[in-house]
Amino acid sequence: MKNKFILTMAAAFAASISVSHAQDKLQSMPGYEQYQEIAPQIRGSVESGALNTSWKEDGSGFEYVKDGKKYYYSLKSKSATEVGEAERPARRSWNRPARGRQYESAISPDGNVKAYTQDRNMYISKPDGSGVVAITTDGNEENQVKYGIATWVYGEELGQSTAMWWSPDSKKIAFYRFVEKDVKKYYVLLNQLSLYDSLEIEAYPKVGEPNLPVDLMVYDLETKEMTELDIRDGKPYSDGDLGTYIYDISWTPDGKELLYHSTNRRQNIMELRAADPETGKSRTVIREEWLPSFVVNSPEMKVLEDGEHFIWASERSGFNNYYLYNFDGTLVNAITTHPFEVANIVKVDEEDETLYYMARSGENHMLMQLHRVNFDGTKDTRLTDPTLNHSVDISPDGKYFVDVAQKHDVAPFTNLVNAKGKVVAELEKSDMSKFEELGLKKVEVFTFTSKDGETALHGMIHFPSDFDPNKKYPVILSNYGGPATNAFRENFTYPDPLTEYGFLVLNIDGRNVRGRGKRLLDQLYGNLGLVEMDDFAEGIKSLHDRPYFDKDRVGVYGTSYGGTTAATMLLRFPDLIHAAVANSSVTDWRLYDNIYTERFMSTLDNNLEGYNRFSLMNMADQLEGELLVFFGTADNNVHPSNSLQLIKAFQDAGKSIEVQIAPDGGHTALNRDRMMEFFIEHLVTDYKEEVR
Repeated sequence: MKNKFILTMAAAFAASISVSHAQDKLQSMPGYEQYQEIAPQIRGSVESGALNTSWKEDGSGFEYVKDGKKYYYSLKSKSATEVGEAERPARRSWNRPARGRQYESAISPDGNVKAYTQDRNMYISKPDGSGVVAITTDGNEENQVKYGIATWVYGEELGQSTAMWWSPDSKKIAFYRFVEKDVKKYYVLLNQLSLYDSLEIEAYPKVGEPNLPVDLMVYDLETKEMTELDIRDGKPYSDGDLGTYIYDISWTPDGKELLYHSTNRRQNIMELRAADPETGKSRTVIREEWLPSFVVNSPEMKVLEDGEHFIWASERSGFNNYYLYNFDGTLVNAITTHPFEVANIVKVDEEDETLYYMARSGENHMLMQLHRVNFDGTKDTRLTDPTLNHSVDISPDGKYFVDVAQKHDVAPFTNLVNAKGKVVAELEKSDMSKFEELGLKKVEVFTFTSKDGETALHGMIHFPSDFDPNKKYPVILSNYGGPATNAFRENFTYPDPLTEYGFLVLNIDGRNVRGRGKRLLDQLYGNLGLVEMDDFAEGIKSLHDRPYFDKDRVGVYGTSYGGTTAATMLLRFPDLIHAAVANSSVTDWRLYDNIYTERFMSTLDNNLEGYNRFSLMNMADQLEGELLVFFGTADNNVHPSNSLQLIKAFQDAGKSIEVQIAPDGGHTALNRDRMMEFFIEHLVTDYKEEVR
């Protein structure tokens, strides 16, 4: 077969002459007029009955905003009174660091000192920048040592938005030290649309490559002394052992110790540790192990006001539950012992020794419920209706809570509920008038059995407003698909606007699903990109007997892991999937950062076979359907080499694909109009025949 390769250069989300021509093409395609008429109205078709409330400190009632007016609801009168115009929300200043980066400075709690990093060293000064004192001097480009700033993967994968931490009394500042010299760098070309481009150089350890040695330093502003914390019990840094990753740094309430999490490279052992900033010595507070796969890197933790106890979430039983600990590391008792997952702490009443929390104890794992339990684990009570999904706002005294309830096909409504779980007032309901007037269809949830033949899983179908069960519809699967994520949800779900082009849209969960316990998710371990894809395929096959489901016209799209899902499904299941748009995709796990990938795949030495099984480049000769690959040239997350290597593999295999590129674009997705041109062209039979 003669190699035919189509390369289209297009900036993401931008207009140009070529894009304008493409827009004209879309306008002549079936479904365009319907989409233009209905899609813009979908999001505003329901006047939500969800109230965002704010309780008065004395617990006498709460305020909320509706239709531009502010109301006060009195518990005494059980009625609402208008109290004025709603205040305009203050403009949020999203002055956050870029993705994967950290803030470069931090003001002390007392407001008198600024700590900051510059030219790889740490400094302190007055908040106005005067009185500068260098507290490190050995960081430089030559030795590749840096202070007060972390690496990209610490920000992206471990949630570290800062790399410096003030003690509560403003007398000490803790910060990172990284040594980058022995770690391979990745080079990303930037500003390629300018006359001259530039280069971003990042220490980015990929699978099998060494990590950056990391240390914690503490500077005492009074004594002017620096302490390097002994975070590995006197042992030197060893990539692979505990201390490979150090993160989630915070001070104890009294400022006497610095808390941090320490994991090994495989991330199947994690310790909460506490370091003495005076001596530098560390001790282990809690050790978590889940040797079959991995532990949660950042468990939920709530420090109690007494400063001596804290509540800790752990999956050690196979399900996420709460435990009460002393800071000396003593387990007081398990607070919950459920065969389902707790989700998050809502309120802690230390005087009554009571915990309020959300848990996945409804009729399915996405129906969140409010529970109340004593610290000693007794009198655990569910306070909400298990047939619905809930979010709550509890009064200061715990006697009432505002409950917003909903489901995928039940629009939100708000009730006032007492401490016994009894509804005492119906506050607000959603108005579905416009939704019904437009003929919009509620999404449908379906269940199917996973590839293992045992596990019941969920999916969702979105229908167009003019849906006719006697017609056959092309189908698009919209999935992210990564570990511990959910495609099926129980918030009220609007139909996907893309349905108005005349498609059914699907969301499907596999054994990648979050919230159903550790052992289910463990089935992905070492087989990332394979096990969950098997389940997505089973979900699609379960719909084949529906007369309106056109099993010969099925597409899939996604971004990042979703792009990986799209390309993988097309290559592995040519009988099921006929077209795919793969945005910013990982195409071989060896090309991605090691901290994310080794967490789910183990190390290259331990699982070479698993890595080889997944590589999309090894599947390139299996391509039968239509594929569009999209990536940004400045993507410093999933590097362009992922898409470039896949493109080369298709060229070598003599396969025809389409490629669109976002010049200077980062980790992004193809414009939806361009995507729908592709899907209509390849999946809408009438249009294909018309073009011929």
